[in-house]
Amino acid sequence: MSEQDNLQNADGEKDLNPTENTSVQEETTETPKGEQNAQAPVNESNEDDVINEIDESNAEDAEDTSNSERHTIEEKDYHAMSLDELVIELEKLVKKEKVQAIKKQVDTIKEEFTDKFNALLDDKKEDFLSKGGNEIDFQYNSPLQRSFKDSYKEYRSKLTAHYKGLEKGLKDNLSTRLKIIEDIKALTDLDETMNTKYKQFKELQERWKHAGSIPRDKYNNAWNSYHFNVERFYDLLHLDRDLRDKDFEYNLEQKTKIIERAEELAKDDNTNRAFRELQNLHKLWKEDLGPVAKEHRDIIWERFKQATKVINDKRQVYFAHLDELYEKNLEFKQAIIAEIELITNDIKNNSHKAWQDKIKEVEALREGFFKAGKVPIKVNEATWAKFKEVVKNFNHKKNDFYKSLKNEQYENLKKKQALVDIAEANKDSEDFDATTPLMKKIQGDWKHIGHVPRKDSDKIRKKFKAACNHYFDRVHNQRNAASEEEEKALIEKEALLKTVKDTTLLGEQKADLAKIKDYISKWKAIGRVPGKKRKIENDFNTVLDGLFKSLDMNKTEVEMIKFENKLQDLSSATDPRVLDNERVFIRKKVSEIKAEINQLQNNLLFFKHADEKNPLVKSVHDNIKKHQDELAVWKAKLKKIKVIYNAEAKAEAEAKAEAIAAKTSEEASGTE
Repeated sequence: MSEQDNLQNADGEKDLNPTENTSVQEETTETPKGEQNAQAPVNESNEDDVINEIDESNAEDAEDTSNSERHTIEEKDYHAMSLDELVIELEKLVKKEKVQAIKKQVDTIKEEFTDKFNALLDDKKEDFLSKGGNEIDFQYNSPLQRSFKDSYKEYRSKLTAHYKGLEKGLKDNLSTRLKIIEDIKALTDLDETMNTKYKQFKELQERWKHAGSIPRDKYNNAWNSYHFNVERFYDLLHLDRDLRDKDFEYNLEQKTKIIERAEELAKDDNTNRAFRELQNLHKLWKEDLGPVAKEHRDIIWERFKQATKVINDKRQVYFAHLDELYEKNLEFKQAIIAEIELITNDIKNNSHKAWQDKIKEVEALREGFFKAGKVPIKVNEATWAKFKEVVKNFNHKKNDFYKSLKNEQYENLKKKQALVDIAEANKDSEDFDATTPLMKKIQGDWKHIGHVPRKDSDKIRKKFKAACNHYFDRVHNQRNAASEEEEKALIEKEALLKTVKDTTLLGEQKADLAKIKDYISKWKAIGRVPGKKRKIENDFNTVLDGLFKSLDMNKTEVEMIKFENKLQDLSSATDPRVLDNERVFIRKKVSEIKAEINQLQNNLLFFKHADEKNPLVKSVHDNIKKHQDELAVWKAKLKKIKVIYNAEAKAEAEAKAEAIAAKTSEEASGTE
C-alpha cells in the first residue's frame, strides 16, 4: 500500500510510486500528476474526478485503517550515517514503527549498510594481505553485521505475518459486511412489526460501522450496495413516519454540519490541511450517516460538491506554484550533480592535499543538495539515484587512491618506528652536547617521512613526542636552574600580582587603561622568574583579562596589549624554540581562518539566488565578518612577532660581522 498522502492526484489517477518524502506536513504535499492549469476553472467532470479521488483514498484506508498513521515517519540522511548508526536506526524502526510503513526506509538502510560494510570488508582484506596473509585464509566476522541481519530478519518476519493476517482479516470482514447487506435486504420481507424491524435495522447499521477493514477493490461496490439497500429500506417499507422522519431529520442535520465545515475549510489558507480534512468529511458522509428525505438529497449533495470544488480549485493553484519551486530545486540539484561529476573526472594531481581539497568541495556540494528542497515527484527517484551514483563514484576513486598509498604508508611506519627507537634510547642521556644535535636531527627527519596508516598515526606520534619531550624537558630543567636574580624577581612579581588582584578600577577608561599599562610595564621591568615558577606569568595574564573585560575597549586593541606583554616574555626565554613555536602557531591560525573564510564564501555560491534577508544567508555573512575580524587580530600579532625576528636577525648579523672584523684585525697584527 502506498505511503503517500491519502489525497490522491486531482485527476483521479493513483500514484503507486511514492518516491518523495511522503510525511504529511502542511508544506510538503506532493504535486499531483495531470493537474489542471491553476488559472483554469474546474468543470463538472473535474469535480467528479475529485470525488472519485477521495473515494479511492478512503478505499485505501478501508483496506488498512492504520494507513493514515504512516505519514509521520521521519526520512533521515542514511548515507551520512555510520555502520553503528544504521544498525541502531534499523532496530528502532522495526521495534517502534508499523512494519507496513517502513519499507522505503528499510530498503535504503539495507543498501547503505551493504555498501559501507563491503568497503570495510575490502579494507580489512587488504590490511590482512599487506601483512603477508593468504587470500584463501581471510575471514572477518562483525557483531554489527550479525545485529543488522537479525533486525532485518525480524522485519521480514513481521512484514510476512502482517500481510498474512491482513489478507485473512480483510476477507472475513468483507464476508461480514456482505452478510449485513443481505440482512438489510431481508428486513422488508420479515413478518415483524415496524418498530421491531427498525430496531433490527439500527443494530445492523451499528454492526456495519464496526465491521473492520476490507479489500480496497471491494470497498466502493460494498458501500454502494449498502447505501442502496439502506435507502431502499426507508423508501420501500412503510415505516412509522415519525421514526423515519426522525432519522431523516437527524441525518440532514449532521450532513448540513458537514457541509458547513467544508465551507469553512474552503476559506482556510492551508489548502493541504483543508483537503485532508475534506477527505474525512466525505468518509463521515458515506459511512456514518444514512439518507435524508428525497427532496433534500440532491440539494445537499450539490452543496457539498460545490464546497469540495472550491477547496480543490485552491489546491490546484497551490500546486501550480509548488511545481515552479520544485523545478528550480531540480535545476539546482542537477547542477550539483554535474559539479560532483566534473570534480571526479578532473582530479589529476594524485596527492593527499589535492584529495583533501576535493573532499571538502564535494562535502559542501552534498550539503547543498540536501538543503535544496524537493523536486518533482516524477524525477525524484532518478535524481536521488544519480546523486548517489556520482557521490559513490567519487568515493570509489578516493578510496582507490588511499588504498594505493597503504604500502608506502607501511614503509613510512617502519622508518618512524626506527626514529622512535633512537629517541627512546637517548631520552635519558647525560651527554647533552652530543645528544641534543641528534635529537634535533631525528625531529627534522620525522617531518619529511610522510603519512603512516591512520590506525597507527596517533600511537606512534605520541611515543615519539613523549621521548623527545622527556629529553628536552631535562635539558630545559638544567638550563632553568633558578638564579639569585630570578628568585628576587619572583618575590617582586608575587607582590605585584597581589596588588593587581586587589585593584578596583575607577570606571574611567583612560585612567583605568593607564593604570593597567603601568602594571604591565612594572611587570616587564622586573624580569624573568625561575623556569619552574613560570605559572605566575599565566596568573598575571588571567588577572589582566579580568581587568580588561571591565573596560569598554576595542577587542583588537585589548588583544594587542596582552600580546605585547606575552612577546616580551617569549623573547627573553633562553630556549629560542619558544618564540619560534609561537610564530608557527600564529601562522597556522592565519592560514586556518583564511581557509574558513574561503569555505564560507564558497558556500554563499549555493545561495546566489536567495534573498539577502534569508536567515541562513545572513548567518553566513555574519560568520564571514566574525572571521575577518579575527584574521585582522592574528595578522597584527604576526606582524609584531616578525619585527622581533627581524631585530634578532639583524643583531645576529652585526655580531657575526664584528667577530669577523675582530678576527681579521688579529690576523693582520700577527702578520706584522
